[in-house]
Amino acid sequence: MSVTSRNLVGSAMIVGGGIAGVQAALDLADTGYFVYMVENSEAIGGVMSALDKTFPTNDCSMCILSPKLVECGRHPNIEILTLTDILEVEGEAGNFNVKLHQRPRFIDMTKCIACSACAEKCPRKVPDEYNLGLSKRKAAYVKYPQAVPLKYAIDKDHCIYFEKGKCRACEKICPAGAVNFDDKDMFFTLNVGSIILAPGFKPFDPKIFDTYNYAHFPNVITAMEFERILSPSGPSGGDLVRPSDKSAPRRIAWLQCVGSRDINRCDNSYCSAVCCMYAIKEAVIAKEHSHHPLDAAIFFMDMRTSGKDFEKYYDRAREEHGVRFIRSRVHSIEEVHGSKNLMLRFTEDNGSLREEEYDLIVLSVGLETSPEVMELAERLGIEINNGRFAATSPFSPVTTSRPGIFVCGAFQGPKDIPQSVMEASAAAAETSALLSAVRGTAITKTEPPEEVDRSEIVSPRIGVFVCQCGINIGSVVDVPAVKEYAKTLPHVVYMDENLFTCSQDTQDRMKEAIRENKLNRIVVASCSPRTHEPLFQQTIQEAGLNKYLFELANIRDQDSWVHRDFPEAATEKAKDLVRMAVAKVSLQQPLDEVRLPINKSGLVIGGGVAGMEAALALAGQGYPVTLVEKNAELGGHARKLLSAWTGEPIAPYLEELIQSVQNHPQISVRTKATLKEVTGFVGNFNTTLEVGDRAETVQHGVAIIAVGAHSYQPTEYGYGKSDRIFLNLDMDRAIRERHESVVNARSAVFIQCVGSREPERPYCSRVCCSHSIENAIRIKELNPGADVYILYRDIRTYGLRENIYKEARKKGILFIRFDPERKPQVELAGNQLKITVFDPILQKDIVLKPDVLTLASAIVTREVEPLAKMFKVPLNPEGFFLEAHMKLRPVDFATEGVYVAGLAHWPKPTEECIAQAKAAASRASTVLARDFIAAGGVVALIQKDKCIGCRACMECCPFGAISYLEQEAKCEVNQALCKGCGTCAATCPSEAVSLLGFSHLQLYRQIDEALCA
Repeated sequence: MSVTSRNLVGSAMIVGGGIAGVQAALDLADTGYFVYMVENSEAIGGVMSALDKTFPTNDCSMCILSPKLVECGRHPNIEILTLTDILEVEGEAGNFNVKLHQRPRFIDMTKCIACSACAEKCPRKVPDEYNLGLSKRKAAYVKYPQAVPLKYAIDKDHCIYFEKGKCRACEKICPAGAVNFDDKDMFFTLNVGSIILAPGFKPFDPKIFDTYNYAHFPNVITAMEFERILSPSGPSGGDLVRPSDKSAPRRIAWLQCVGSRDINRCDNSYCSAVCCMYAIKEAVIAKEHSHHPLDAAIFFMDMRTSGKDFEKYYDRAREEHGVRFIRSRVHSIEEVHGSKNLMLRFTEDNGSLREEEYDLIVLSVGLETSPEVMELAERLGIEINNGRFAATSPFSPVTTSRPGIFVCGAFQGPKDIPQSVMEASAAAAETSALLSAVRGTAITKTEPPEEVDRSEIVSPRIGVFVCQCGINIGSVVDVPAVKEYAKTLPHVVYMDENLFTCSQDTQDRMKEAIRENKLNRIVVASCSPRTHEPLFQQTIQEAGLNKYLFELANIRDQDSWVHRDFPEAATEKAKDLVRMAVAKVSLQQPLDEVRLPINKSGLVIGGGVAGMEAALALAGQGYPVTLVEKNAELGGHARKLLSAWTGEPIAPYLEELIQSVQNHPQISVRTKATLKEVTGFVGNFNTTLEVGDRAETVQHGVAIIAVGAHSYQPTEYGYGKSDRIFLNLDMDRAIRERHESVVNARSAVFIQCVGSREPERPYCSRVCCSHSIENAIRIKELNPGADVYILYRDIRTYGLRENIYKEARKKGILFIRFDPERKPQVELAGNQLKITVFDPILQKDIVLKPDVLTLASAIVTREVEPLAKMFKVPLNPEGFFLEAHMKLRPVDFATEGVYVAGLAHWPKPTEECIAQAKAAASRASTVLARDFIAAGGVVALIQKDKCIGCRACMECCPFGAISYLEQEAKCEVNQALCKGCGTCAATCPSEAVSLLGFSHLQLYRQIDEALCA
């Protein structure tokens, strides 16, 4: 639908406050749009706030989520509307009128100070929904300890006053006068240009299954309930206990595919995509939490660990942590008389019936769309697919059937956190492209608070904040003792300990403490600066301090996590770390940043689908883009693909995409072009291209790397020795061109995991199972009488792809599993093929004599190291580009202004490449939308009177920030290019180079304090 700038509205609405909604809101707000975030519960955070940890890094879920929630809550251009539902949407793309209903909280949010007095006084206890009924809460309550907004609410359905007309104890005790029993429902309308749906999912309720007896046996629990048991803010404070008697379990079983891949007992034919990985994570974490040896067993059909580094996590769980994996079918669960233990009966892969006794059984429940979200979809007039998720096309993965309304996260289909975050940014990119003409018209621009007079911070007045981090720190380190110790340290005038220092209420208290106690330097003893330092720096900046007057003592990653079994020593080490941090920050001086202009254009490297989609998404927001492709034509490997997994042909989409790129006035295409040199920094890059036989320099503010990947060329299974042996891409072409050997094939075999999931490539290539099944179905359709076999290790048709697996079985395609120790054997006799494979169900060898053989080969990268070095970005051990944070920054690099998309990041199908490309464009646009780039701060400085001109610093600088002044025979730092890595300071033999904020004196003082214990 075409729209004009006259009827566009420069604001957007996000429906859902989970991680996808939060990411979409932050991207849009940082790009120049006002955002209304509509959340139907009391606080944002979604399901991720209820998880214990994430995989495969085992980061504390709330520790990595909380900074984003706080950022969202304090953003001047994001308004959070809690307890709010959408009633109706009128209008068109670019200009919607949304009618909303906000339910009463009975607490005035402008007055509530989150002191908890109301909850402490409230006499009514009710089941706590956040803890899934495993504990109680009061009728006056806050959703969870780190909730944003951190405001209490009164549960009208359980409040004694609303039931009986008396009590009102909370009203009497509230020191802020925030209780308002006269609060009413509010109905209002908002005008927005776009709507992004991120309402999340509902865990499947297994009560309907008699097999598992979830409704009858207290020690049969769901995975979400187990997450809450493990969580520091959960019903047991993170202690691993079972519900029936609070004893520590010694044997736990996880049962997979409960409410997924099941059309007999429920109508969820799809795979929920995340259950295998979260079960492995829970088993590993449970072993870490247990104070005695724990037997952890996972009962599964196919182990689906296809995400980035997921296969490695699976291998470590099995080999290092001793988690048992049992391929099986569960028959029943019965309670052992007198013990509340559970007898699990199951059939093994070879057909034998077995039983094992467990203390606790965890059901790995699937994801499904809630009835409320289904009703919302109907009200909004968007189509739903047969899995009851929002219907989208593989070529427009975040676009719903109604123009101007986009979707991301689990409502688009079952998926893990990284893909949800990617889709959130992709939806933000689509919104930004729609509303680019009115960018910045609805926002409020703010300037940072004025700093306190620097003459007042000469004498240090240090505040120390020690975090318990639930049990992450508090269960090992004696936090009160560390706090008391901090009192004895020089210049420390204020101490505090907090359950979660990163929570919104603690951030507010920190600002108050700075002002009231005239603090001029801050130490936080908590977790990693990688995820939390920017949050704390922003907080002290809002209190008027220079953000560099801060030091973080990492007493979690560097202490409690690694010294879990030595609490006394860990406490002493925490004191050492705090003492060192106080010593360093006492010498810290304010640092200045300079504002540099931004070149508001982008460079995209790679002309495949991901590169072209990224270029279009960035150009669609009004930014000029140079697209670089080393080959003579655009399209990449998509030219070889036949169709998407849904059956939609690739060729028409690709042709239209190429035309759109070539005809876009904001996109300049350079084919037969390669990168020769990259200099500069975020906002101001200079890239030298070799285009044919000439050189060209492109100036740009951001860069997106989308160079793709390639098919592994096997040396196994006879590849290259017969024209009857194909790779999957070759089979696509053969089917498209109707090769005689394929059309007339009476028998066809596919072998999976060729080159993948091997020691030299310990990863799943993600697309191979679906691709082989697609081609197997095509062969069946070409010749219905053909015998088609797929030889596999695990079938990994995640999400809605499970439906094509089901279709293949219906068409008579046979699946034979093999173990890596007994791979299929391929023999060639002339041009005849003979394949021998051991069938673990029949327990004997099967001999197949196919007319054609297709090998599902791995996806690999080639020749990416030079590009990685040019942009100073890392690669993982397998040669794929390594993002800044696997969960929360899946398209960003640690090097600001550079982003990644497509197969260069990790193997993925077309629709995920497209979503990631749009996400990269969205993240890049948050830079291009700025008025300036702040440079300086923690950068290197060369004292020329000490510099001997040896140039060692210049040779070791990875960012090219140091130059040699010939006339002075000295070196000099370009502080705009310097990233503060400190390599030069460590290399300089005369200590002429110092890193601001990490001076030699500060480091020596820290070392002295470390050694004086």
